[in-house]
Amino acid sequence: MADPVPAPAAASWWDRRFLILFALGFSAGVPLPLVAGQVLRQWFTESGLSLGAIGLTALIGLAYANKFLWSPALDALRPPLLRGLGQRRGWLACIQLLLILAIAMVGLSDPRIDPVTTALLAALVAFLSASQDIVVDAYRIEVLGEDDQRQAWGLAAYVWGYRMALLASGAGTLLLVQHIGWSGAYLYGAALVLAGLVATLWGREPARMVVPALGWRSRLRASVLDPFLDFTRRPLWLAILLFIALFKLGEALAGVMTTPFYRSLGFTREDVATVATVFGMFATLAGALAGGWLVGVIGVRRALIVTGLGQMLSNLMYVALWSAGHSMPMLWAQVGVESFTDGLADAAFLTWLSLLTSRAFTATQYALLSSLAAVPLRTLGASSGWLAESLGWPGFFLLTTAAALPAMGIMLYLLRRLPAEGRGQYRPA
Repeated sequence: MADPVPAPAAASWWDRRFLILFALGFSAGVPLPLVAGQVLRQWFTESGLSLGAIGLTALIGLAYANKFLWSPALDALRPPLLRGLGQRRGWLACIQLLLILAIAMVGLSDPRIDPVTTALLAALVAFLSASQDIVVDAYRIEVLGEDDQRQAWGLAAYVWGYRMALLASGAGTLLLVQHIGWSGAYLYGAALVLAGLVATLWGREPARMVVPALGWRSRLRASVLDPFLDFTRRPLWLAILLFIALFKLGEALAGVMTTPFYRSLGFTREDVATVATVFGMFATLAGALAGGWLVGVIGVRRALIVTGLGQMLSNLMYVALWSAGHSMPMLWAQVGVESFTDGLADAAFLTWLSLLTSRAFTATQYALLSSLAAVPLRTLGASSGWLAESLGWPGFFLLTTAAALPAMGIMLYLLRRLPAEGRGQYRPA
């Protein structure tokens, strides 16, 4: 177990565990744009697929929303290969090698000829990526031990690595396509995962607590059923779950269609890489900082109303962009407003999810709640293509604006019915 004596803050950055976690965060962030985000949708759009087919790509990311279902297996079963590395590092190395191969296979497919094969390979990458997330989270917690300061620094290193990967595999891949083609760009994306593999081999296997062996039924009850039953004992739990499921509905519908929408207005993949990916990420980070400040000033539930309305109204910027046509200044404005308000809303939303968790089930309840929040993106988001085809772009984005109203109504109801804010008020006595 890690030394319980906190290391000096000034020296913490030189702890090699933080470098390893930065690289593992980078490896964790690489697959998302390639198979469940903007890069794959750009490729499908340029391949001439229909909006309905592009909308279905939202289903590829279902693995991220349901990873808690097979997390007990990665905790209990020994890795099939490389067992000498230990439980955590052995699984990580196996998964990362498979990830490199699977991402390369996506790049070697051709959605113009067989989009189903490309989508199935992308779903495999998403499953492996979600599995890597499970093991990295466990490794991060175990390798840093009980020291709160080290845990905070380690999480920061992981998040920065993840963010850098979104730039490298998102904008980087799109910018490389014109030089080396889609296959070459995906091979570049596969190579990025090597950073995580090197970190896995360089790291040390963490000490683990010995836990009694449990059967599958007991593990499933402990990881899913007990945390859910605990949540249902609190007041207005059903309204809270409905709010969590619906809060991101408008964003989920709009987000899946942004790439074909930009393409329809004549924006190039380089425009998307520069403005929507790079500038958009920094605008989101700025919004997250502002959202954290807002939560401290007016409280998390009121902040959810304010930021939710901002996020909802930001969808009207798509209508403004459609009216302006191929206008780079308007594209910058639309991306800036939409990304900033998303960051604002995310800060309030993730804070509230953290407050909702019971200390007896902190990790598992948070995983379940965050998975519930991802359900609209991965399911209802799949219908966005058909809605856009039926309604046209202005009507579709007006619908995504209105889609946020039910969640706002539920939160106004909760503001009236729940007691004054404080971490303990959500939990049963």
